[in-house]
Amino acid sequence: MIYPTVGSGSGFAAQKITQRSRYPFVLSVLVLASTLPAMSQEITGPQEITAAQDAAGIPKAGGILKAPTDADAIAPQPDGATQTPASDDATVRAFGAFQRGYYLTAMELALPRAQLGDPAAQTLLAELFASGLGVPRSMDDAAFWYSQAAESGDASAQFKYGLMLLEGKYVTPDKAKAEVLMKKAADAGNAFAQFNYAQILVSAKPGPSGILEALPYFEKSAEQGVADAQYALAQVYINTAGVPDAKRGRAREWMEKAARAGFETALLDYAIWLIDGIGGEKDYEEGFRWMQVAANRGNVVAQNRMAVLHINAIGTLGDPVEAGKWYILSRRAGFDDRSLDDFYQGLTEEEQKQALEAANQFGKR
Repeated sequence: MIYPTVGSGSGFAAQKITQRSRYPFVLSVLVLASTLPAMSQEITGPQEITAAQDAAGIPKAGGILKAPTDADAIAPQPDGATQTPASDDATVRAFGAFQRGYYLTAMELALPRAQLGDPAAQTLLAELFASGLGVPRSMDDAAFWYSQAAESGDASAQFKYGLMLLEGKYVTPDKAKAEVLMKKAADAGNAFAQFNYAQILVSAKPGPSGILEALPYFEKSAEQGVADAQYALAQVYINTAGVPDAKRGRAREWMEKAARAGFETALLDYAIWLIDGIGGEKDYEEGFRWMQVAANRGNVVAQNRMAVLHINAIGTLGDPVEAGKWYILSRRAGFDDRSLDDFYQGLTEEEQKQALEAANQFGKR
């Protein structure tokens, strides 16, 4: 049987990629436990991402534990904490208890230090209250301690309290103060604050001039491993006038980093860039494998593109049944593609049956 050519040739991204994401310069509310080391699962190659990786590698908190001998434990020095002979340091041991899940112990150790004005201990208390660890969840108490720590110069607290001021859900909104705190946290090296402050700058000054002003903050955040920033940087480098050629040449590198970090839109866009030769040479086979990762994770556009790749044997030998499977899955999700409708109707009854069975099996995973 001869199948109609669908979306082949150059300009693969332009074929029915109307849902393709363009980087949205809007504020992202990132409520991560930034007092702890980042725990991420990098994709070392284009492969299916497991459920454990989907959980971002962050262990679920267990029951509330209290360690009776925890006062003798040794823990790493928290960022920004000052070692003082008088404290032992209780703040360090509080962080150690927190990291091991001994939340009541962490509260008992951190509270006296927080009341004495220790910004790291204040931030730790805010985290405990915000997450309801060892104490009933209280965003009012979390906001109080974040504000205290932010005033004392703790970058994590400045970031968290800045987000609260922007959102205005638990505190009175104050955009001007939020932006001041976000900039302080960004300049102090907080990676998430750098990403958010970059977006604040772009929102305040839409267009290339605002993007170029924000560029150093996107770069610093991306270099620290924030996948959102890596994706944004790739798009800025490839799409913005005025970006030096040396930086533009690294756009695909940053898109790959974001994809390997599991950033959903980057998985799709990196596949498209490889297939279309955006930011580098075309690589159909690698593009196919990354498109498969995105499709297996449920990206509807990627599922539609997988059908096209199989029909036209781009990066693969081609398989009408597999093409039919991906067509069915994308169609079920609401992706309308008339050219694929015609393709599917041209399959034999047995091929349609196999494609439907494959799609149903995929849905049971």
